[in-house]
Amino acid sequence: MTKSTSLSAGTNDKAVRQSGFLEIENLVKSYPTADGGEFVVLKDVNLTVGENEFISVIGHSGCGKSTLLKIVAGLEKQTSGSVRLEGKEIRKPGADRMMVFQHYGLLPWLTVRENIRLAVDEVRSKATRAEKISIVNEHLAMVNLTAAADKYPDEISGGMKQRVGIARALAIRPKMLLMDEPFGALDALTRGKLQKQVLDIWESHRQAVMTITHDVDEAIYMSDRIVLMTNGPAATIGEILEVPFPHPRNRQELRESTEYYDLRNHALDFLDRYFTQDE
Repeated sequence: MTKSTSLSAGTNDKAVRQSGFLEIENLVKSYPTADGGEFVVLKDVNLTVGENEFISVIGHSGCGKSTLLKIVAGLEKQTSGSVRLEGKEIRKPGADRMMVFQHYGLLPWLTVRENIRLAVDEVRSKATRAEKISIVNEHLAMVNLTAAADKYPDEISGGMKQRVGIARALAIRPKMLLMDEPFGALDALTRGKLQKQVLDIWESHRQAVMTITHDVDEAIYMSDRIVLMTNGPAATIGEILEVPFPHPRNRQELRESTEYYDLRNHALDFLDRYFTQDE
């Protein structure tokens, strides 16, 4: 049964959680097996996300985190249950939800600018040429890539490639940003810088975000709530932790807070309880 835990009542801005934006109810995802049975990946998942809320989902490998994200994206279909965005059932991918993957997904024959423009052309087809140029330039500047706009993917670093992916996703103005371990392939220094940059962008341009991560510190730094998944098979939400720190956030100040370590230890204890040698 899902339990919501807050280690500091009253300090978190719960106004960001507005019922009726993203609603996941009684979700089950299973696959048929060769012997005629079924392998249950996710079972009885229930979650509501507000239209300006930043959610992180954490769990051990194989607990169905990425599967859940793909269902919200419309890339996979649940076996039963419902997933609704603003009251409408999600049945396929749409421009109201954009994915940022761990491994960039850039077209190598297009420049940074052209990779972003491709998404804008596809989704904002009725915009004028000048409007499209303005949107691309705005989002290049947003992720500090104006100077690299005419470079090709093999001419820029991994962190810069991920920034292109984020800019491309944001440029079509989605209602919800979905990120599947977007910082996982980066070195620690680059990862920290990009986490801050993404959080700065979100704090100034609020929207719903659901991100998958294995990093508890990242989740605490960036999120309004942390969704802790039990182990698979038949994984579900074990706990939902309220992150009590207001935005904007300062990483150094957080780490000087006893609340930070209480929350961190609580999340790590949960994950330790669900750790198995089979993972």
